[in-house]
Amino acid sequence: MLFNSVADQFTNKLLSMLKPLLKPGILVFSLFVLIACVYLPGKKEVIALNIVQPKSTAFKGFLGINGFEWDFFKQASSEVDSQKVRNIQSFSGFRHYMDWEKIESEKGKYTFNPTHSGGFDYDKVYQLCSQNDIEVLACLKNCPAWLVDTYPSGQRDVDNVPAPYGLNRSDPSSYILQAKAAFQFAARYGNNKTVNPAMVNINKTPRWTNDPANTVEIGLGYVHYMECNNEIDKTWKGEKAKQNPEEYAANLSAFYDGNKGKLGKNVGVKNADPSMQVVMSGLSNPDPGFVISMIEWCEKNRGYKADGSVNLCFDVINYHSYNNDGMFGHDYTVGRAPELSSAAKIADDFVAMSAKYAKGMDVWITEAGYDINPQSKQKAIAIGNKPALITQADWMLRSAFLYARHGLKKAFFYMLDDVDKKSATSYASSGFVDGNKKRPVADYFLQVKKLLGEYAYQQTLSADPIVDVYSAKDKRVYVLYVPDEVGRKATYELDLHGDASAKVYYLVPGADNMKQEIIPVKNGKIKLEITETPIFVEKIN
Repeated sequence: MLFNSVADQFTNKLLSMLKPLLKPGILVFSLFVLIACVYLPGKKEVIALNIVQPKSTAFKGFLGINGFEWDFFKQASSEVDSQKVRNIQSFSGFRHYMDWEKIESEKGKYTFNPTHSGGFDYDKVYQLCSQNDIEVLACLKNCPAWLVDTYPSGQRDVDNVPAPYGLNRSDPSSYILQAKAAFQFAARYGNNKTVNPAMVNINKTPRWTNDPANTVEIGLGYVHYMECNNEIDKTWKGEKAKQNPEEYAANLSAFYDGNKGKLGKNVGVKNADPSMQVVMSGLSNPDPGFVISMIEWCEKNRGYKADGSVNLCFDVINYHSYNNDGMFGHDYTVGRAPELSSAAKIADDFVAMSAKYAKGMDVWITEAGYDINPQSKQKAIAIGNKPALITQADWMLRSAFLYARHGLKKAFFYMLDDVDKKSATSYASSGFVDGNKKRPVADYFLQVKKLLGEYAYQQTLSADPIVDVYSAKDKRVYVLYVPDEVGRKATYELDLHGDASAKVYYLVPGADNMKQEIIPVKNGKIKLEITETPIFVEKIN
């Protein structure tokens, strides 16, 4: 880690003070929040040039969105809304905020089509995603009413830790009820068609006359990723809702495989579908040290695999981070261009932690975004004659490019629709759509998905302007933009290595496709004017 001289002095002093108190494995990574105050808020992203990144994933994986089941249906109806489905087609991933109560409104009785809480057809939601090549991450979150009611009246909250009141939160068995729900979900929507039907518990009792009956389905193959709760490190709801790393690792161990099968055959995701990937909860405070403590819990309580690695109870590392002028999301006043925020530093820290402690396990970011309300502290700003809606589109897309450049494997943005665009509350106006109309950011995502979705990040040729290279087999596409937030422009001479023609693509708000221009290549090079909105260049042989 590179610090200025003041930061070096502060860090050395802090190390000497805390070293006796901290476990050696988590010392460096646990400091990153503490030393945030000595970082320069405007410090630019550090980019390694001309280094080919191994094991990059297709860029479509960085075009994910957060949303709810009702984002597919007409209002107050079980009928699919075709315009909403067209809006969803801008994305390649759907992180489904799925309340536990929706599938288990009565303890031990599960419903999916329709859910007895809300009346939604989950089969249809996931089928539509599958048909449109949209990868689902099902985030099972919140507690059902019957579990909340086990808490004293003054402590009842859906965000409570997913275990009945009074149980030992460090014991995996305390989370068996949630882990049983995870088994039922994975048995239905996973890939394993050999699940014993006797272990599938579907509530077929109608709610009223002519109520559609739930059906037993096994191995539908619609969902490949499941997340255990959302932001379990939350502090704003108090101790009743917050888990420390060891408590959450115990929770995950039950959720993952029934604590290595000890809790029963019908408990945990892996006991229903060994191929389904379990994603740890996105951390609201992006601290790699939290994950390291989880790994240490697994080492102590789950032991080792045959290959000598720790028997972890998760397959994907996950965090949340919103890019702004604060350090690591703290004490912020306005959104910032991703390259001028702490986004790259956080991503680098998580990838480095994964390489050192988790055999290079995939790292995702599943929440990031910008508001458009001018009073929000997380707002995208107007730049010159560019309104905030276009800045939001630029910064969201550039965030996706940054995450790919720094070794993450997937990104999901917050979120499809606003909570309330009139509200100045942070994250309330981060939507990609206005009702049934797409905002420019959704247009940009669709356009880039079409052009670049199957390409993977390869390397960066220039840091300012940024010139990224994406490849698919023997084809290349160059992504070029200025990493700033003041309306700056730059001229760049791109070397295409040989005479030919080049196709230049320009993003277009309000359209499904980019504008294209074919220009001749002289002496193997073309000169381009670059702005803060990305352009794309493809060589034509």
